[in-house]
Amino acid sequence: MGYIQDARENHVKKKVEEALRSKMKQKALKECDRYTAKYAECASGKTLSVVWRCRQQAKELNDCLHQLCSDSDHIILL
Repeated sequence: MGYIQDARENHVKKKVEEALRSKMKQKALKECDRYTAKYAECASGKTLSVVWRCRQQAKELNDCLHQLCSDSDHIILL
């Protein structure tokens, strides 16, 4: 195959991967909704203090999202 054909295939693969990642993130956000709500409730009305006052809620949300979005747990066939 030529350089142009390889570049086109790589571009298509990247677009497919981006679409799959986007779908995976949407699903994860939906499944982690209760943690998102808890974090949003904690963060409401705060500015800089949100960093330390909502640390536990942020950790719970991140843990949930990482569980559902880690590359090692998902096989993407391209």
